[in-house]
Amino acid sequence: MADNSSSLLDRSRTVAGPGYNRWLVPPAALAIHLAIGQAYAFSVFNKPLGSLISGDADHPAAGDWTLAQIGLTFSIGIVLLGLSAAIFGKWLERVGPRKAMLASSLCFGGGFLIASLGVSLHNIWIVYFGYGFVGGIGLGIGYISPVSTLIKWFPDRKGVATGMAIMGFGGGAMIGSPLATNLMAHFKASAPQGVAPTFIVMGIIYLLFMQFGVWTIRVPADNWKPAGYEPGEEHSALITTGNVSADNAIKTPQFWLLWVVLLCNVTAGIGVLETASPLIQSVIKGTAKGQGMTEAALVAAGAGFVGLLSLFNLLGRFFWSSASDKLGRKVTYAIYFGLGILLYAAAPTLSHNAQLALFVVVCCVIISMYGGGFATVPAYLSDLFGKYQVGAIHGRLLTAWSTAAIVGHLIVSTLTEHAKASGLKGAATYQPVFYTMAGLLVVGLLADLAVTAVNEKYQEKGPVTIQPGAH
Repeated sequence: MADNSSSLLDRSRTVAGPGYNRWLVPPAALAIHLAIGQAYAFSVFNKPLGSLISGDADHPAAGDWTLAQIGLTFSIGIVLLGLSAAIFGKWLERVGPRKAMLASSLCFGGGFLIASLGVSLHNIWIVYFGYGFVGGIGLGIGYISPVSTLIKWFPDRKGVATGMAIMGFGGGAMIGSPLATNLMAHFKASAPQGVAPTFIVMGIIYLLFMQFGVWTIRVPADNWKPAGYEPGEEHSALITTGNVSADNAIKTPQFWLLWVVLLCNVTAGIGVLETASPLIQSVIKGTAKGQGMTEAALVAAGAGFVGLLSLFNLLGRFFWSSASDKLGRKVTYAIYFGLGILLYAAAPTLSHNAQLALFVVVCCVIISMYGGGFATVPAYLSDLFGKYQVGAIHGRLLTAWSTAAIVGHLIVSTLTEHAKASGLKGAATYQPVFYTMAGLLVVGLLADLAVTAVNEKYQEKGPVTIQPGAH
């Protein structure tokens, strides 16, 4: 059934006219990803949410939420990110990016508003539903909504294009963290820890900010291509000129090999992210200078290290995905895993010997490749399956991220608790985590090396264009 073509949300209203500058599209994608990337800064709410009754995170009162209860909010959000991306991917391809981006903004901004009610009523289940469930749906739809559009605009620079957008998701925390901190400080006198009004203001700010992306996004006309570009000129056996539907893609071994690739890359990265602050504090304590530092100074150093990792997470998304345009996607992932195995294996020795500078460099490179893995995978999918339903295929692949969020946390918590029970202390507590993650990267490397071109039997027969306005 055809939609009303006069609707501003209709896909036909987003088709760019002749001569449109394709470089105007990445800022629209960035507007979405910079907003939803706030999810990476959710930990800034941990202590305030854990002291709504007592007012003191270090001395919780009866009824205060525990860190485990609060942390579940973020986990629900990431799980819903993967699930909603998988479920709504084909819908996105059908209705176009504008309608999808609007849905994302309403869910993500609305999730904050619902969560604020949960904070006011001190009902953790409402917070789970708001920020975790509704907001998580906004995360998933928003994460994939610009991807297929960018790939269609930049078939000659797929890595650069997707890197620009997904870089925004990595950098969202650099905006979201100070924004939340300042707002909570401002509202602290009028509400417990200032959290509920902060959620309201942030929900409105993000909802409005995302509208820039909603109303400026454009899709290319059918069969448009950059001047001088011919499909297939990349000269790689992995890059197809055909197209595979999302339903057929999941029937191929290549899809599941990439699912394992993403799972291993993300799980290993979580191993560093979850241990970053306490681990660097332990390493610093092992140095001559660190032995005289106060606890507050160590905590500040830990926070600074987390911020540095966020920066390299952001930069790695653009650097590595752009490099993949020259190196090829398979080679780039082989670097992620091959170099990663060496760095993960070296990290425990560096931390044990208190070689602080080298340890920091190793962790920064590791996290740059963690971010790069997210940004490179849409281009890898487009190489293998074509651009027809790459957004929907990407959405289904992101279930690996949801799985990694659960598996990674379980591996880190189980291994560190076992190490502590075995009598290990300080930086040594985290050594089993790094060795285990190095082993996971071996699995990821083998999966990447096994990727070959997709069999033509899975490709769509005949032209596969989506007519503007046709849903």
